[in-house]
Amino acid sequence: MTTRPKVKKFRIRRKQDGEAPTVTAEAVDDPKEPSQAEQIAAISKEGLTGRQLRMARRVALKNGFEASSDYDAVRQLRAAGIDPFQRSSVLELVKPDGAKVPGKRGRILLPDTTADEVISLPSTNNQDALNRNAAEIRQIQRDIANRRKRKLALLWTRLSVFIFLPTFLIGWYFYNIATPMYATNSEIVIQQAQPQGGGPQGLATLFQGTSMATQQDSIAVQSYLASREAMLRLDADYNFKEHFSDPSIDAIQRLEENATNEQAFGLYSDHVKISYDPTEGLIRMEVIAADPVRSFEFSEALIGYAEEQVDQLTGRLREDQMRGALQSYEEAEQRRADALAVWLAIQEDFDQIDSTSETTARMGQINSLETEKQRLELVLQSRLNVDRPSQVQVQSLRAQIANIDEAIQEQRALLTGGDSLEGSLAARNTQLRTAEENYTFQTAMVQQALTQMETARIEANRQVRYLSQSVRPVIPDQATYPRAFENTILAFLILSGIYLMISITASILREQVSS
Repeated sequence: MTTRPKVKKFRIRRKQDGEAPTVTAEAVDDPKEPSQAEQIAAISKEGLTGRQLRMARRVALKNGFEASSDYDAVRQLRAAGIDPFQRSSVLELVKPDGAKVPGKRGRILLPDTTADEVISLPSTNNQDALNRNAAEIRQIQRDIANRRKRKLALLWTRLSVFIFLPTFLIGWYFYNIATPMYATNSEIVIQQAQPQGGGPQGLATLFQGTSMATQQDSIAVQSYLASREAMLRLDADYNFKEHFSDPSIDAIQRLEENATNEQAFGLYSDHVKISYDPTEGLIRMEVIAADPVRSFEFSEALIGYAEEQVDQLTGRLREDQMRGALQSYEEAEQRRADALAVWLAIQEDFDQIDSTSETTARMGQINSLETEKQRLELVLQSRLNVDRPSQVQVQSLRAQIANIDEAIQEQRALLTGGDSLEGSLAARNTQLRTAEENYTFQTAMVQQALTQMETARIEANRQVRYLSQSVRPVIPDQATYPRAFENTILAFLILSGIYLMISITASILREQVSS
């Protein structure tokens, strides 16, 4: 781009009071050539990006130009015939020692061609350059201010659309539309019967009475109360679905008519909040309903379901223990009765009550006969010792001794066995003794079975779980939900966090793409 020479402009100035006019010459710019301010203004209207302007500034510094602004750097580079947006490598920015850096000072340029008839004289008016620089600075400042205002307006628009307006709508819903909900709070604890006695039994029940002993049962009850089974049972007993399908409830919280069990269970999970504290063993329950009385009824019903569930958890174990012990006792009683019947039948058949007494009586008779026999033998011996014994007495004594021997043989035959149809007394005594011992044994077994049944009953009682209400439900007199202010602030924070995350992600992606 060639530089046009400045020309002189003659101005005629008239003096006052009849003075003769004077002609002055001023050096002015050629009106055909645009000024620096006009060139900078034209460049600013090209819509160059900040990255392009920074690149032009770097290229200008590389070539030794001293520019007052980024637009001025673009103007000077274009005037020097250099592309202001050219990409340069790192090797081009590193100059060897002693190399001449082109620019305004020390750079070699070809002379511009000028018209021979025109003589270019240097301008002595520096005020115009200062004014142009000031105008350029003001223009840049106005552009920066306008850009900031535009970005600020866009920022507030985005914040209003994505944060303030949704927060206002949410707050308006909670304050004006949301149906008041009443919450009934209660706390229950599952306890176990305390064992009696000490020693090894007390060592085995080290954790009895603590929350660890009933932790599994508490978790099972919590899971049951939060299950679909409890929801269906509550709906069958107290019309849970019908209550939340009431048209007086707002559309967001209302359950649709003829809703499925899955939809009802989702609402049940939101309105029946159950938590378990393992450190204290407490089950905390909060039941929310649109009516305070219904909320109280729902809470009482769920506590009743929990009690039944606790009984069911240990009921089968108790029944199994008691059923086995009772069956053993009944079988022992039956065996004892059978043994007694056999013993009685043997006594009736033998006409003998006790084997020992009969044997003792028989042995007593034999001993008596033996004694009498010895006496008669002594008498017979005394009769035989005389010189002339009486044969009649001797014969009588011998007959008596023979009769006694026969009687003794009969008695012994009855004891050990003989020709009697009833059998020997020893056999009958053996049967009677066996029947008696069997009856005695069965009686001992009955006593043992009774002891086992009593032990099983005690153990079953130890397995009993009790549900105690540490905090009983009370009918609320004031709506608990919605918490309008807290929910509005929470919605504002959530929306702000989502917007901030999206903005940061978009900025990072834009920077990665433009680099």
